[in-house]
Amino acid sequence: MSGSGFIPFMAFAGSAVHFSGDTRQFVAKSARGTDAVRNFCAVCGALVFGGVVGQDQSFTLYAGSLDDPSLFEPRIAIFTRDRPAWVVLPAGLKIFETLPRRPDSA
Repeated sequence: MSGSGFIPFMAFAGSAVHFSGDTRQFVAKSARGTDAVRNFCAVCGALVFGGVVGQDQSFTLYAGSLDDPSLFEPRIAIFTRDRPAWVVLPAGLKIFETLPRRPDSA
């Protein structure tokens, strides 16, 4: 999806964000088996956010789309069992070998 081994993103409630402008979408199966909708800038093709506007209750915003991506500070690392041996994770991250379970799931 990103062309790299890392996809830095942040999650927000739908009520906390507003989107404007045209996007193009790519749909793929997520690790949970549901559709993952990724939105790209219709002009430059950059990955901007995940979710369906007007439908989803939360969205992921990709750190590379921020005006100042250096403000992003990772708190967790997911799918770490698949990382190459040479990847060194920053100290202090909460680490998950796979996708963590949602708090509301049994």
